[in-house]
Amino acid sequence: MKACELGFEVRFFRVADLVGQLEEAMKEGTLQRLKRQIEKCDLLILDELGYVPFQKQGSELLFHIIADCYEHKSVIVTSNLEFGQWNRVFGDNRLTSALVDRLVHHAHVIAFTGESYRLKNALSSVKTDTGI
Repeated sequence: MKACELGFEVRFFRVADLVGQLEEAMKEGTLQRLKRQIEKCDLLILDELGYVPFQKQGSELLFHIIADCYEHKSVIVTSNLEFGQWNRVFGDNRLTSALVDRLVHHAHVIAFTGESYRLKNALSSVKTDTGI
């Protein structure tokens, strides 16, 4: 939100949605237009990487988006998976390694551990019936 407030152009995608858009754009012949739209942003936010595995084409399309951003714009990626587990999502060890290499170079990696914030808040709002 701070980047938006400061006037930066920000694009936010759930990773699975972006891959779907990339695959659809490729089928329709509009891939370059979608890529140009993404290239215009200053910050690309990719949320929920790892929830849905990709087919080979989707993995390659996402790799190209991230590779195009490499050293040209800021990218934020959220994932519940450790980097070593990303090959399950992308299905190709070499592609995954190259992708992680680009993402972590010059990166600030922030790892959150402990109890889920959402789960903790959900449980704290549950009222128990004590019968009193």
